[in-house]
Amino acid sequence: MENRRSFLKKTALAAAAAAVSPVLDSCRQEPGLSGERLIVPRGNALPITGTFLDEISHDIPHQNWGEKEWDRDFRYMKAIGIDTVIDIRCGYRKFITYPSPYLLRKGCNMPSVDLIDLFCRLAQKYGMKFMLGLYDSGKYWDTGDMGYEVESNKYVIDEVWERYGRKYESFGGWYISGEISRATKGAIESFRQMGRQCKEVSGGLPTFISPWIDGKKAVEAAGSALSKENAVSVEEHEREWNEIFDGIHEYVDACAFQDGHIDYDELDAFFSVNKKLADRYGMQCWTNAETFDRDMPIKFFPIKFDKLRLKLEAARRCGYDKAITFEFSHFMSPQSAYLQAGHLYDRYKEYFDL
Repeated sequence: MENRRSFLKKTALAAAAAAVSPVLDSCRQEPGLSGERLIVPRGNALPITGTFLDEISHDIPHQNWGEKEWDRDFRYMKAIGIDTVIDIRCGYRKFITYPSPYLLRKGCNMPSVDLIDLFCRLAQKYGMKFMLGLYDSGKYWDTGDMGYEVESNKYVIDEVWERYGRKYESFGGWYISGEISRATKGAIESFRQMGRQCKEVSGGLPTFISPWIDGKKAVEAAGSALSKENAVSVEEHEREWNEIFDGIHEYVDACAFQDGHIDYDELDAFFSVNKKLADRYGMQCWTNAETFDRDMPIKFFPIKFDKLRLKLEAARRCGYDKAITFEFSHFMSPQSAYLQAGHLYDRYKEYFDL
């Protein structure tokens, strides 16, 4: 039997719930309210239309998602206009994303699920293009010589095309995953060979690279420093990348420089050079708009929205062709392990009026 105290307690809780309910309803009815108070022009930037999928991580944690979580994330991507997803690498050292007969014979670990098949299926379901990142043996990072990557990928490229490229209409191109910043031993010939094979087996599907600029924030991820003094100048960057583009443009269709290694007041200078070089060699000029913050001693958390906005505004000013990001699922998704990522997603939607 209900006593007076329990009755009063239930009544108080009901009254509190009734008072909160209209507030929640109001928030649901006016999701863009805070966006209306922005004091900068909205949408004055290049929108993000592509993202890497980082399932073979080097320095950020796995989220251990299954198909249900990945399906939900593709819906979040689609809602903000993402039309291209890029597996950042189909393997790194001994961890791989699909059961590659060649890589398994080389001692790699068997994956529990075929992630490449999963990504191709979800891309097809949501009307996106999937691009395959090549295998990274790790030897380049150990030796500084890009030439090691060519041999393994001779087999990987053929395997991937036979398994997924012929099967899925969503399979739309290739990411040559070796990351360089400057003139690097074997880089031009390696990009040429891998790019040529990708195009030959797939009937000319597009290829791209995503190098980094050797700027003041190009420091070791494991170190405590946030900047360095011996950064590349704009003139050096232009000279070195003119030589690289001259050597690779026949087999590499686009270049998406990572944008986080230079300061915000340097964006226009470097971006203008990148666009000029891409135009000179008939390549697409993309930006890899990093959605993680390089300015903090704790690596790596989702970036402050205004920093992302500044980078995307510069990309638009300089006439870039496309913005992709590293990477949506960790640093921008509402279901990310980082609470701040969902807030970045909301601020992005407000700015672009989505």
